[in-house]
Amino acid sequence: MSGADGRWKRFDEGLEVGLTTGLRIGSELYRETSSFYDLAIYETTDFGRALVMDNIIQTTERDEFVYHEMLTHTPIFAHGGATDVLIIGGGDGGMLEEVLKHRSVRRATMVEIDGHVVDLCRKYIPGICGKAFEDPRTDLIIADGGAYVRDTNARFDVIIIDSPDPMGPAKVLFAEPFYINCRRVLRPGGVVVRQNGIPLLQTDELEEAMTLLGRHFADVACYMAAVPTYTGAHMAFGWASDDPAKRAVEVEMLARRHAASGIATRYWSPTLHRGAFAVPAYVETVVEKARRR
Repeated sequence: MSGADGRWKRFDEGLEVGLTTGLRIGSELYRETSSFYDLAIYETTDFGRALVMDNIIQTTERDEFVYHEMLTHTPIFAHGGATDVLIIGGGDGGMLEEVLKHRSVRRATMVEIDGHVVDLCRKYIPGICGKAFEDPRTDLIIADGGAYVRDTNARFDVIIIDSPDPMGPAKVLFAEPFYINCRRVLRPGGVVVRQNGIPLLQTDELEEAMTLLGRHFADVACYMAAVPTYTGAHMAFGWASDDPAKRAVEVEMLARRHAASGIATRYWSPTLHRGAFAVPAYVETVVEKARRR
């Protein structure tokens, strides 16, 4: 953080490409280095409370709904009958809360490597997770996500990979053995989604994910959303399934499923769902290149 005019300080995050996102900080509520990450909670002047890990913004109260809704409702509404959902990562609990809004979900298994992140977010940013961790359908497992999908006998309809960027303990979640094991624990007709960074600035990350997923799933693609505090333009979300029809669900069917769910959304909608897969040409080029490998 650097000083400003005496009323607030500033936190700056960069992606090592000469572009920086800054947040005005009213106060630092918490800072500690856990076994895995350097963790901080800031009270910002414009985005509410923010979780920062290793100097990278993970979520803020103001715009978290964009990211969490798009990674949750897109695969679950597309699936149409998901009862068992696996979340890898997601320590802030926002993804878990969105998953549990679906009454069809009987079990939401969340595997987070750092239990301290969960405790921290439940204490300082409870508005993001709500009562999700108290829900009897929640199965919270503090463990390495890569090891979990390698060893578990459980099976899932939807897998949501809500991990940090591929560095430190998260690197294993971007490697081919992890995707192979995700395919193993996914039921027929299931869907895997993951965050894939900012394709304008992190092109290699998206291409590698699409290539590895394409080796093990019949249908791979990406869709996009604008999350203001994720530096550098629209964020990409990877998509993989053995059933191409899941990505082709019509707006009318999505709308019926949405209406039946009773879920109120602020970003996701049936029309946006379909439109999010209409990605810019430079992104489609990356995806097509990966599909041919």
